[in-house]
Amino acid sequence: MKVSEIDKIFDENRKEVLDYFDTSKIKMLKEETKRVNIDFPVWIINALDKEAKHIGVSRQAIVKMWLAEKLNNSMQKIQQ
Repeated sequence: MKVSEIDKIFDENRKEVLDYFDTSKIKMLKEETKRVNIDFPVWIINALDKEAKHIGVSRQAIVKMWLAEKLNNSMQKIQQ
């Protein structure tokens, strides 16, 4: 199946897209967490909420995903 087909299914909320993936080897990392507080302007909160709703996750999840992606990209550049 092409990515564009999965995107369409996801966007239309027709089916659970994870049904198209082999999730048998997914591992959850048990990393220690530490709570932090951060203040954002209202426009950022609104944009985060809109994007989180679009992909079906919480605001906290989208912030974690984006920060992890940015940090991974930065670390890869440093290692080169």
